Amino acid sequence: MASVKKDTQRGGRGPPAATAPPDGGYGWFVLLASFLVFGLTFGVVKSFGVLFVEVHRYFETTATGTSWITSIAVATVHCAAPVASALSTGYSHRSVVVIGGLLSSVGMVGGAYAGNLVELYVTVGFLTGLGYALTWTPTVTMLGCYFERRRPMANALASAGECVFTFLLTPLFQLLVDTYSWRGAMLVLGGLQLNLCVCGMLLRPLGLGEEHHRWGGREEEGGALAGSPSHTRPSLRPEARSRARGRAGRRAALRATVLRYVDYTLIGDARFVVYSMFGVFAALGFFAPALFLVPYARSKGVEEYRAAALMSIAAAMDLTGRVFFGWVANLRLVETVQQLTVTAILLGVVLLLCPLASSFPELAAFSAAYGLAFGATVSIHITVLAELVGVRRLGSALGFFMLIRSSGGLLGPPIAGFFIDKMSDYGTGFLMAGVALIVSALFLLLLHQMNRRVQGSTGQGRDSTLDTAKGGAATAELDEWTGDADGRKGRPR
Repeated sequence: MASVKKDTQRGGRGPPAATAPPDGGYGWFVLLASFLVFGLTFGVVKSFGVLFVEVHRYFETTATGTSWITSIAVATVHCAAPVASALSTGYSHRSVVVIGGLLSSVGMVGGAYAGNLVELYVTVGFLTGLGYALTWTPTVTMLGCYFERRRPMANALASAGECVFTFLLTPLFQLLVDTYSWRGAMLVLGGLQLNLCVCGMLLRPLGLGEEHHRWGGREEEGGALAGSPSHTRPSLRPEARSRARGRAGRRAALRATVLRYVDYTLIGDARFVVYSMFGVFAALGFFAPALFLVPYARSKGVEEYRAAALMSIAAAMDLTGRVFFGWVANLRLVETVQQLTVTAILLGVVLLLCPLASSFPELAAFSAAYGLAFGATVSIHITVLAELVGVRRLGSALGFFMLIRSSGGLLGPPIAGFFIDKMSDYGTGFLMAGVALIVSALFLLLLHQMNRRVQGSTGQGRDSTLDTAKGGAATAELDEWTGDADGRKGRPR
């Protein structure tokens, strides 16, 4: 019993047992931790536009050069997600999140003492991005372990942390910059990031059932492997059998981890490839607007705090869009891929209209429309992925999808910055993002047609099976009347 308890505290490396998600209880504290993690990671990334202006001025560099800071951070979060999941499996979610919080804080504090952009790339870009990956991925995984029936609601409430923190942090960053300069603001932000360690401490292991939930019922396979030495070699001592079971269980867990993130059959799935291309082009347009909205407003003569308030407006409408359109998706009025197509096109059109806004009221209206359309889009794109590949392969598909999408997140802001530098107009960055999102919607239209073909072929196969069954039933009924194979006369029942 002590051994089992020890394995549980280390992340559940022993043979898994079936423990049902409580859908409440201590899970609400895990939900609170997830809410804070969303806010202290992606909420900070979306609020970085305030610091972008100051860094851009201080180093007298181009918009492209400054935008690489955010791009590297976003790409690192995506690329390191599978690594974070593997570490949390081998050790524990709690320890990985605490380490991630420390890395995030060190990256921000190091950035406050950076002497050039390259040092900011390494500190705020890579180190902070790696810390975000180590905190966000295990926390979201743990949230899924605690909730099953209420999982959609739990995920919606957790992701709302990104919107709430963006709403609060944007004016706070501007106040810190005015009071302490951008270096002092990064030092304060570095201290704020230490709260991620507190979030990690809230991630109490659910028990070995956590492994049962994550591997989707692979405990039978692991249990058989762990138990096989006791059947094949009954002469082993209890200590040797225990060690053999432990080694077999670890091998089974490692194999399950590899299958979860390296399911190569997905590469041959044409529909998954098409949806991944949607992710790449959507990521090209997702992150650039949040980075350049404040600088664009400042270039139009909007004063500092009113420019920062635009991100707060967008965050409030983002929250509204996530909740409302997530509820609409649950109603199943239309296919989710169709709903995603419409929202992606709408978001692209809104971004294309941004250069027409020049005054604060016009920019406020744009920010509200942008936040609403953005929330409507991101609220269901993971749902579409789950419907595409099935729940069994969702973990592996999500890992591949994030890795592929990272290229768009990495290149989006620098490409937008390139156009801004060439045209000397921040509005061109929004045009690039809008075009990228409309192109992404074309891949969704293609995916919808592919889904219809798959559904049509499945329906034909079902009809053929039904016809065969009806034919077999008719033959059996005829046999009852004409006699069986031995030549006996058949009688009606």
